[in-house]
Amino acid sequence: MKIRKIVVSVEETHIEIGKTIAPPTRKAVAAAVIENPFAGQYVEDLSELMDIGAKLGGLLGEKAIAALGITPKRAESYGKAAMVGENGELEHAAAILHPKLGAPLRKAVEKGAALVPSSKKRGGMGQDLDVPLGHKDAAYVRSHFDGVEIRINDAPRANEILVAVAVTDSGRPLPRVGGLTADEAEGKDGLR
Repeated sequence: MKIRKIVVSVEETHIEIGKTIAPPTRKAVAAAVIENPFAGQYVEDLSELMDIGAKLGGLLGEKAIAALGITPKRAESYGKAAMVGENGELEHAAAILHPKLGAPLRKAVEKGAALVPSSKKRGGMGQDLDVPLGHKDAAYVRSHFDGVEIRINDAPRANEILVAVAVTDSGRPLPRVGGLTADEAEGKDGLR
């Protein structure tokens, strides 16, 4: 794996529609810009990208947790996304995100019974990458259906892949659409 750049950011929301959010909701995104070893060519066996995904899941998950300054147990939501440059294909992003990135990310956030929401796309330098978010242990916690974006001005280049992991220590600010709450979540089946 050849990493050109790692970018980590934290978004804090202190006020939403005139109401103070205390404590503020926080989302961390850790992203890596890597060389795409299969850019411009069709390759049947994508296991090299799957192995890269395993390495990035732990690395980026740990960086997001560190950026929030929390213990892994306090992480509430997570998500993952990848954007291939113009010489890549969507399957390159899929190979990184599935099937090996999830297990090391779950370890970094402690548990993670729910599926990790994901998105993939093709794009160019400076394009936004949306990272979907969901509660790490219970997919039905509606207050944690959310997203965060990252944009890196010089990535992905044509032969690169931008890979991002997001972690939060809270749900959306001012949630009020009902459903299972984070406090009620059991995290046994990944749904409730």
